[in-house]
Amino acid sequence: MNTNQRWVLVLTSVASLAIMLDALVVTTALNAIRLDLNASIEQLEWTINAFTLPFAVLLMAAAALGDRFGRRRTLVAGLVLFGVASIGCALAPGIGWLIVARAVQGAGAAAVVPVSMTMLGTAFGPTERGRALGLFAAITGIATLAGPLLGGAVVEGATWPWIFWLNAPVVAVLIPLVLTRLEESRGPVRRLDLVGILLVSGAAFGLVWGLVEGNSAGWTSAEVLGALVIGAVLLVAFVAWERRVEEPLIPMQLFASRAFSAGNAAGFLLFAGVFSGAFFFAQFMQTVMHYGPLGTGVRLLPWTATLFVVAPIAGRLVNRVGERPLVAGGLLLQAIGLGWIAVIASPDMSYVAMIPPFIVAGVGVSMAIPAAQSAVLGAVPPAAVGAASGTFNTLRQLGGSFGIAIPATVFAAAGDVGSVTEFTDGFTAAIATAAVLTLVGAAAAMLIPARTRSRLIPGRIGQVAGDAAAPVGSAR
Repeated sequence: MNTNQRWVLVLTSVASLAIMLDALVVTTALNAIRLDLNASIEQLEWTINAFTLPFAVLLMAAAALGDRFGRRRTLVAGLVLFGVASIGCALAPGIGWLIVARAVQGAGAAAVVPVSMTMLGTAFGPTERGRALGLFAAITGIATLAGPLLGGAVVEGATWPWIFWLNAPVVAVLIPLVLTRLEESRGPVRRLDLVGILLVSGAAFGLVWGLVEGNSAGWTSAEVLGALVIGAVLLVAFVAWERRVEEPLIPMQLFASRAFSAGNAAGFLLFAGVFSGAFFFAQFMQTVMHYGPLGTGVRLLPWTATLFVVAPIAGRLVNRVGERPLVAGGLLLQAIGLGWIAVIASPDMSYVAMIPPFIVAGVGVSMAIPAAQSAVLGAVPPAAVGAASGTFNTLRQLGGSFGIAIPATVFAAAGDVGSVTEFTDGFTAAIATAAVLTLVGAAAAMLIPARTRSRLIPGRIGQVAGDAAAPVGSAR
């Protein structure tokens, strides 16, 4: 590894780590944000979804912009946007301001992560790429473990705006280093699918808006019905457009493969369960169990730390047993863990009772992530691996948004934040819903062809292992 490669590895890894930390550091700060800004559960949803939706729909567009205008330039632009938006989040006088700033953060994050991966992949040859991707995954994967802990420590030691203020010096250091230490590179110029971006953005926003606002505005209200109908129509229009455009945002012809379709469906529902747990577990521990933010982050470790132990083992097992048993079995374990917590949840529940289901759910997630990614990548020819990986990660981000919106809708119908008992009622219903979504994902995984073996290309093992160790907000 020469000096230039070391700089590429370090700077792209740290930039992506900053993004991933910000995606997860908010989880243990949600309760403090709710109390300080007098936010409703619906508004808290938008503090997460406002980041995730633009992140998801702009991922592949950002990669195309990097190829056209320069990857270093796009990376710097993403860091600038992310840094400015972070300051906006820290200065937010109300929840509306915070939601808007989080959306801008998500757009900046969408430019940073895929371009970082592309720069890393092009800096290393086939024989070195797997090791480089593994190191990248190990560095960025720290966010899974440290995100909730860091968020809890910052909120407990200072105030919640500091989780955003901390981004400013990191970005301020990264930008000049990127400009002086990384070389500019470009890829094949691709046409930017602006129509596709607008259609999928409108579809996702309309559907999520309808789900989030359904309980407060009324499911039969013009606002909610209109949002859901418009979202559904735009989704149909997006699929139709992607089938006819020459350079689509998401290549629809790839979905003709059963392994590709089933792997993406499983990934969508897998991350619906993960994001739902991340959203509700931290709030339950603080609101009902009365732990502080830092104590909550520590107590989430049995759920998050399994990724570092189980995912590498699962990645090695993929080619031995095939993807289907690992994806279906992992989603089943996740559903069991979530359902277990829903059954035992009570206002006086002890933390010790949560440890076994946390471990079961965490093991399931860690099994399923690398196998689902492998099923998707193994279903396409080598030339389409980039498009397949981008599609998988776009859909898993969208799955995260729907995984918050749907259970949170159930929470609002069954409970409230007004008292411990009401919060527990809503939490139980929400986590049970997340368990059902995950169980549907296990059924979808059974459609993956038996013993699908990935035809690995140089660096492919590192890519699959990298996604296994990467945090929930990451993307290729």
